[in-house]
Amino acid sequence: MSVLTRTVLPVLLLGSLLTGCATHSDGTAPLNQRTWPICSVIGGLVGGGLGALESSGWAAGGAALGILTGGLICYAQDGDEDDDGVFDRRDRCPDTPADTPVEHHGCPLPQYPASVKSVEAPVSEVITLNGNVLFAYNQSDLMPEARTQLDSLMAKLQNADVVSVKVVGHTDSQGSDAYNQKLSERRASSVAAYLLSQGLAPNKLTSEGRGESQPVADNDTEEGRVQNRRVELHINR
Repeated sequence: MSVLTRTVLPVLLLGSLLTGCATHSDGTAPLNQRTWPICSVIGGLVGGGLGALESSGWAAGGAALGILTGGLICYAQDGDEDDDGVFDRRDRCPDTPADTPVEHHGCPLPQYPASVKSVEAPVSEVITLNGNVLFAYNQSDLMPEARTQLDSLMAKLQNADVVSVKVVGHTDSQGSDAYNQKLSERRASSVAAYLLSQGLAPNKLTSEGRGESQPVADNDTEEGRVQNRRVELHINR
């Protein structure tokens, strides 16, 4: 065997061995640029072993040649250390967490918040009923005219798009705060009870009194006090 053959054959055998070990069927390379020191060690062992087959004098040279060849072969391999589908040679973000979507340079794709559909605020309507038409002075029982007025509103209140109806009673400022609060509550309850008796769903209906706390006109005039004695129907859709 010639000297050239003795020199080249171990190198070819070493190259074939490391290339085969370094490359997977999917093209990735577990022995690659990052692991070239391991490849050099393997190359040195293999080269020294192959050289020793010829003679002890060849062992040291074969080991040196194997170290150099192994390092170069693995340095030329392209791995995918973080398994993101981008070879390490092109990967600008080499430590991407597993299962992270990446762009062609291996860096995470920008994450945008999912579009959130805006929640529409409920549509509110307030119907104001004159308290003097609904009740006798200082009373909470509905007058006949009040029932007629409420009957005319039933179709609107029972519409399928109505989510809730709140009956709110108000008074003028004549009398004590405590008395007016109780009167407003009784009047609101009377209206609510009548609406229930006409078929309005109980789960949609509430009532409350606010006494004299929310005037809409001047309580120092009779005209203003008439406006403040009222019942409101707050309709939410």
